Amino acid sequence: MTEPVQNALNWFDIPVTDLDRVTAFYNEILGETLERYSGTGIEGALFPVPGLGGTLIQGEGFTPSYQGSIVYLNGGNDLNTVLNRVAGAGGRVLLEKTEIGGNRGFFAYFEDTEGNRVGLHSVG
Repeated sequence: MTEPVQNALNWFDIPVTDLDRVTAFYNEILGETLERYSGTGIEGALFPVPGLGGTLIQGEGFTPSYQGSIVYLNGGNDLNTVLNRVAGAGGRVLLEKTEIGGNRGFFAYFEDTEGNRVGLHSVG
């Protein structure tokens, strides 16, 4: 018997070209410290999330993009807290806090320093 899926998402990679710049960007907007690491042919910075998580990743084959899939980061209790830090950290707000409807919370989009379109989600 197959176990039921607990989460649709297990891990994510956000491709980057300047790991120092983009790590500082995410540290500032999220108010967290991403942990740097390196492996064979790659360097990265881990988002500090227990269990489900992801990374900023730099290496061959990892190209930032505004097109394609969108990763939604946890925006905390109010997306505006994170959105208000985006421009000062070198990014750009693409879509302000928007209600999803049906008591599903709120979402927003921003562009990071690498040109990735990233989403935020919160329940409040």
